[in-house]
Amino acid sequence: MFSRDSLHAAELTGRLYQAEVHGSLDFSESTSGLFIVSVADDALISVIRELVLPDDATIVHTSGSQPLTILQDSAATGMGVLYPLQTFSKDKKIDWKAVPFFVEAGDDRTQALLMELAAEISPRVYPMQSEQRLALHVAGVFASNFSNYMLTVAADILRDQLLSFDYLKPLIVETINKAMVLGPEEGQSGPARRGDLEILDRHLEFLQEDAKIAEIYRLISQQIIDHYHTTE
Repeated sequence: MFSRDSLHAAELTGRLYQAEVHGSLDFSESTSGLFIVSVADDALISVIRELVLPDDATIVHTSGSQPLTILQDSAATGMGVLYPLQTFSKDKKIDWKAVPFFVEAGDDRTQALLMELAAEISPRVYPMQSEQRLALHVAGVFASNFSNYMLTVAADILRDQLLSFDYLKPLIVETINKAMVLGPEEGQSGPARRGDLEILDRHLEFLQEDAKIAEIYRLISQQIIDHYHTTE
């Protein structure tokens, strides 16, 4: 295993069976046949170009946004994608059986290998092409990353008023549960959904000291109004 930070590599190999830290990206003498490149998207090309692999190696990346073809610069015999759709934090355990994996490969042999490997981790394994995977990743950013930032904004608003974020937790749980049961479109509620312009104006007045957050509120509210009140 190689990492730019050898301490990170050592920490991870300590949790794995028969793993060891490798000092460089030259794996030409390795007896391994499958190499997984799991790095930030903006580092993927440079790592692939520096990676030296043994004969008949298969190389795989784990990115949601990068296409399979980005691996063409490697000298690997087989290439593929093994993308787990989940958000990861170092101190938060994951239920891997619930994580969907999406597989793409350049040939049937690699496809079968990755489908089998993913099935050892999770029962939810699906073949998917690069363009569909990109759409899935974009959707994931809206559903997870943007939603989490909205929770950060909400927590900041409460903190400024010396209020606890705990007050919002039942609402957050119910919002997610309702989206799962009814679907997010049917589950939408709030003043913009109702077209309550008076409440929207009061909220914008409350937010006037923070122009950037007020603009986010205005833009999203307008999107909701346009979506629901131009199609009804």
